[in-house]
Amino acid sequence: MKYRKFGRLGWEVSEIGFGAWPLGGQMWGEQSDEDSIAALHRFLDLGGNFIDTALAYGKGRSERVIAQALAGRKDGQRVYVATKIPPAPGPWPPSPYCDINDRFGEQYLREMVEKSLRNLATECIDLVQLHSWTRAWNGLPEALETLRKLQQEGKLIGIGISLPDLDPDAANDLMKGGWLDAVQLIYNVFDQDPQAEALPMAAQHGVAVIVRVPFDEGALTGKLRPGMTFPEGDFRSRYFEGDRLERTIARVAKIREALGEEEPDLAAAALKFALKPAAVSTVIPGMRNLRQVEANCGVSDLSPMSDEIEARLRPHHWRRGNWYGGK
Repeated sequence: MKYRKFGRLGWEVSEIGFGAWPLGGQMWGEQSDEDSIAALHRFLDLGGNFIDTALAYGKGRSERVIAQALAGRKDGQRVYVATKIPPAPGPWPPSPYCDINDRFGEQYLREMVEKSLRNLATECIDLVQLHSWTRAWNGLPEALETLRKLQQEGKLIGIGISLPDLDPDAANDLMKGGWLDAVQLIYNVFDQDPQAEALPMAAQHGVAVIVRVPFDEGALTGKLRPGMTFPEGDFRSRYFEGDRLERTIARVAKIREALGEEEPDLAAAALKFALKPAAVSTVIPGMRNLRQVEANCGVSDLSPMSDEIEARLRPHHWRRGNWYGGK
């Protein structure tokens, strides 16, 4: 496992992190805690030391499973756990018309951080991220002021924002203003917009970058097949609804052609692409079993993607607009 510096916090984190959304047991099919704990232990045994979760994943279940797994470790390994606090009920992602104090009010944030502290069985969380944002709040970010108070009180170390899927530049002004220790954003072969501003901005201001969705919700693993269906309630049944599945499969086939024999494993190539920018601190594919952990962590032992292959993949940037709202 290779390690990278986590922005100005200076942590040495595994470049492959553990995305713990599936451990919540919602929106990705059934998941047993036993499988989750086994996967976490294998990840740690392979040198992984960065885990990303959220209070909303299974209403705290993901956090609690992580706490249980870490409690069983006896090797003294330093593990960094990042969690996310969801906004109070309202539009998702937050609308520009939302009042920040309605969605991330001080009392609400304090209560949610205390919940995560209990779930994670700790007195201090390594990184607390606001789970989505709107750039309309950049001018008066009271919620970040609240997190700074909690930071001073010893409840958390780092402050971050998990950026909206369609607006990776939403926190650029906040990075310039010194508000953030980390940002979490989508970056993959299809979603390359962060290369324009967000990644250079983070590098310039010492802000760590956590990359989520490196496989585009499974598309870039190459395992999607025409006509396949997903279990009821599975997030992917909505993500790939209508003709999206067939359109995605056709795009993925073209990516395979571009990779050629130099990168025969599509999933490994997808992770290598996400890891390619120097500004990226860690990539957090979702993991739920031993096979996924071993395959994803193994990519860190491979040679990095060449500049030539990366250049071949740039034309596959796919501006889909609002993928969730229709065609």
